[in-house]
Amino acid sequence: MKWLKGIGLFLIANFLIYLTLSFTANLLINSVLPAFGIDVRGVFNQQLLVWSLVIGFGGAFISLAFSKQMARAMLDCEQITQPRSQAEHVIYGSVQEIAQRLGITMPEVWVYNSPDPNAFATGPSKNNSMVAVSTGLLQNLNENEVKAVLAHEMGHVYNGDMFTTTVLAGLMNTFVFYISNFLSSMVGQSSGQDREEGSSAGNPILAFVVYIVLQVVLSFLAMIVVSWHSRRREFAADAFSAKVYGKESMIGALRGIDRWVSRTQFQPSNQDALATMKISGSTSGFMHLLATHPPIEERVAALEQL
Repeated sequence: MKWLKGIGLFLIANFLIYLTLSFTANLLINSVLPAFGIDVRGVFNQQLLVWSLVIGFGGAFISLAFSKQMARAMLDCEQITQPRSQAEHVIYGSVQEIAQRLGITMPEVWVYNSPDPNAFATGPSKNNSMVAVSTGLLQNLNENEVKAVLAHEMGHVYNGDMFTTTVLAGLMNTFVFYISNFLSSMVGQSSGQDREEGSSAGNPILAFVVYIVLQVVLSFLAMIVVSWHSRRREFAADAFSAKVYGKESMIGALRGIDRWVSRTQFQPSNQDALATMKISGSTSGFMHLLATHPPIEERVAALEQL
């Protein structure tokens, strides 16, 4: 019955988002813009808004639904079902303990081969998720620090960060698709009328160029919003870990990761398909706006203030 409730909440959320967007768009087009002498009432296409919602949220939620399968397909990983070593006992036992404490279904537990000390959590819901740690994490952090990282990932699971990020991404995708199509069609039609009085054929080439430019610019702006949300949720997951195992363990884990990065001069890339989900990522230069994680020193400072 839980999955039915989840589907119901998903449909209600999308319906409410549609009503909000539709009402806002109609108010803007029928009242606000005409007050400033801008009349686009004959251009607004409500079907485009519906199609934009389907494209924007459809792709985002399909990705969420298959996020575990995609993560496993991209990594050389092995699931832990029966711990065989001390490290596996620590990983499996910590996830099991936290899941029981939170009253949620035990996530799948995986270890993947990678030299960088990292971990991630993904899945459609908190009762259908997976937690994975890298071999580099096990090799570079002590037991308490590994448990703190696992608590951080369980914080993402319990807080529903995968779902909220998907909703935000879907909303951004909807705006990008709708605004790009809406404005490019307006430019194409107006240029056609300027070229030949009374003609409504428009200029499809100009409309296509404008569409591509708007897609690039708006997608970049959307990525800034999604990345900002991703950075904020990292602080919340750090705080969750501090509540479970104490802030010193999480601080030690972050500093251990930072030492490894400084020693190897290897920066986790935001181009990594799993970067948003992992515990650490790159935050250098102008690309800080697109960074999925805050600088480690900021995360440590926030933990010390708890």
